[in-house]
Amino acid sequence: MDEVRIDKWMWATRIFKTRTIAAEACKKNRVMVGGVNVKPSRMIKVGDIIQVRKPPITFSFKVLALAQNRMGAKLVPGFMENVTTPDQYEILEMNRISGFVNRAKGLGRPTKKDRRELEQFTEPDFLDDGFDFEFDFNSEDEDK
Repeated sequence: MDEVRIDKWMWATRIFKTRTIAAEACKKNRVMVGGVNVKPSRMIKVGDIIQVRKPPITFSFKVLALAQNRMGAKLVPGFMENVTTPDQYEILEMNRISGFVNRAKGLGRPTKKDRRELEQFTEPDFLDDGFDFEFDFNSEDEDK
C-alpha cells in the first residue's frame, strides 16, 4: 500500500470522527496538502504534510505511515506527527480565555433569574432613566 485516500486516512487516524465528516471538510476547502485544497479522493503518501483548518486554527500533520482502517488512540502517534506551530495553539488558548463567561460544569443552562441578572449587569444605566423619547413632529404642521 503506497497510497491511501485522504478522507480514509484522516478518519483512520482520528482527526475526524467519521469518514463522512472528513469528506465534508475536504469539500469545504478545509483540508490542504502542500498549500493546495484537496478533494476527498486525493491519494496521499508517507511524508506528506496535511493541513486541517478547524476554526479558529489550522492543524498540521505529517504522514508517518498509511492506514485504511480505524485504529485505537494509542496507535495514532505511529501513523502521524503533529507539526502544528506554537502560534496556532496560542490563538486557540486566547480564544478559549477571551470567550464567554465560564459557567461551573453541571449547572446547565442559565435560569430566567440568571438571564435577568446578566441583562441588568450588561445594560447601560442611562437607558432606564424614565425619559420618554417619543416626539410628535406633526403637531407644528397642524398649528400653521
